Amino acid sequence: MKLSQFRYHLPNDLIAQRPLENRDESRLMVIDRKTKTIEHKMFTDILGYYSDGDVFILNNTKVFPALLTGEKEKTGAKITVFLLRELNSEARLWDVLVDPARKIRIGNKLYFGDDDSLVAEVIDNTTSRGRTLRFLFDGSYDEFKRTIESLGKTPIPEELQRLRDIEPEDKERYQTIYAKNEGAVAAPSAGLHFSRELMKRLELQGVSFAEVTLHAGLGNFRAIDVEDLTKYKMDSEEVIIEDETARIVNKAKEARKNVCVVGTTTMKAVESSVTISGLLKPFRGWSNKFIFPPYDFSIADSLVTNFHLPQSPMMMMVAAYAGYDFLMKAYKEAVQQKYRFFSYGDAMLIL
Repeated sequence: MKLSQFRYHLPNDLIAQRPLENRDESRLMVIDRKTKTIEHKMFTDILGYYSDGDVFILNNTKVFPALLTGEKEKTGAKITVFLLRELNSEARLWDVLVDPARKIRIGNKLYFGDDDSLVAEVIDNTTSRGRTLRFLFDGSYDEFKRTIESLGKTPIPEELQRLRDIEPEDKERYQTIYAKNEGAVAAPSAGLHFSRELMKRLELQGVSFAEVTLHAGLGNFRAIDVEDLTKYKMDSEEVIIEDETARIVNKAKEARKNVCVVGTTTMKAVESSVTISGLLKPFRGWSNKFIFPPYDFSIADSLVTNFHLPQSPMMMMVAAYAGYDFLMKAYKEAVQQKYRFFSYGDAMLIL
């Protein structure tokens, strides 16, 4: 398939700029791949589609405050640093993006905080935009992480930053309620719809939850720059699937229960570690899996996802799951019905 096939008209005012007051009060479009029907519901109506023995697979990654604003030594030029990945915890080495990149050279020192409580030195230019920084911090690792936590801001996607400033509520709301393993710079947004009350009600119905970790990176939002999708290479992301998760999922698969995957990052994780017979394997490593039509899925009987931006990798994965033509029809109807799109937007359930 071609990149241009994933264009569609999305009015700017349908990109949700802020989360709803209550997580589970989003709208829910339910699309059925067998009957090719589209229904309009509320997210809490998801309770009606699952029962005893069914399993939801969740991505428990936690977004860290990856945006730092500082100054370049001597000139005082304002610099924004996006922390992408910790390379070495002892040496305080990080893979980062710097803006504006053209002003930064190897050997430059960057200062963060009103009292310059955090200092970093540029030690490598890895790409045209990327850099490797060494933070010059004398305290313990826990003190270092607390300093990052206090100085950093929540990295909501650039598309939202162009529409509004980062706000204090983003720290809580751009995070799932079950987030625990820190390492993502992008939230698994399909999980943002789940409230504690809704998860409790699902549990009372006999639904189990199995957790994977995929630390979502910026590659999810980076523009695809090739027309031929077979030529595109996704960034690698760290994936952890524990034995217990594989056991819960495989037990449900063998009992022919409904396994629901929550979000495209979760789908990427489970599809990165599947046996020949279509069961889930424990896994620790990295995945650069890029899923687009056509693709045969092994684990998911259903999928919860958000409404994604045109030509995004997430939209392509959902098209592979729902069927390209059916998804394009559903997106057209979502625009007509004024569903809210993107990270803070409404949800879709694909049966």
